Amino acid sequence: MERVHLTQEGYERLVEELEDLKNTKRKEISKAIEHARSLGDLKENAEYHAAKEAMAENEKRISELEEKLSRAEIIDDTKIDTDRAFIGARLKLLDTDTDEEVEYTLVGQDEANAARGLISITSPVGKSLLGHEVGDTIEIEVPAGTLTYKLIDISR
Repeated sequence: MERVHLTQEGYERLVEELEDLKNTKRKEISKAIEHARSLGDLKENAEYHAAKEAMAENEKRISELEEKLSRAEIIDDTKIDTDRAFIGARLKLLDTDTDEEVEYTLVGQDEANAARGLISITSPVGKSLLGHEVGDTIEIEVPAGTLTYKLIDISR
């Protein structure tokens, strides 16, 4: 099985979500099913069917999280080379076309969130940045064209 690379923060976020789904969401859904049953005929009871659907989705997500967490490998960024861009690295880049600085943190696929600057190492941008050093110029092919960045700084 392939390992799931997570930062400590990402791991804790998934554990928290799992606990919430198991301990809070399950109880809420059970109460909704119980209430829907009290309304009578289950064949034509939309509330009952919606609650059962919610239960199935919740259990599916619980299974997904348990499976991911069982394969999780927490990245200890204190043991990672700070001279190169690897998972867990915060990168400051200069967009050479616009002269704007951007910052990305390279993370595993399960933590990616472009709006927060968390770029997956499996994405085209993330893959292209891996292994580069400060001073490198990197050209990245994306659907909108070619991005050209100069790597300014690497931190953890």
